[in-house]
Amino acid sequence: MEREVHEQYEYARRRLRQKKVLYFHFVLFLIGSLFLFVANRFFGFGERTTQNWCIWGITIWFFLFILHFIKVYITDRFMNKKWEREQIDRLVALQQKRISQLESKVNAENESKI
Repeated sequence: MEREVHEQYEYARRRLRQKKVLYFHFVLFLIGSLFLFVANRFFGFGERTTQNWCIWGITIWFFLFILHFIKVYITDRFMNKKWEREQIDRLVALQQKRISQLESKVNAENESKI
């Protein structure tokens, strides 16, 4: 029982850290986007190349943030330790079934030769 409680605690701690990093990424995205916009519009940084370069930068950064959000709230939520254990147990069961089939086949061949 103590092991389960420890695993639950570790899972909760890991999820909390993931969410904390996601929130930090969101705040950094907002501040960084504001900085890029101000640098482009008010200080004229990069006007020689492309006038709306900050929009491209913000869009790419937003896409990366969305990927991070999906990882934290969708992917890692369903594919956790419990899911991993279930998949491992399923694969081990399939391997054991295949091994028993091969053993029975070999035994049947050996009996037919005798």
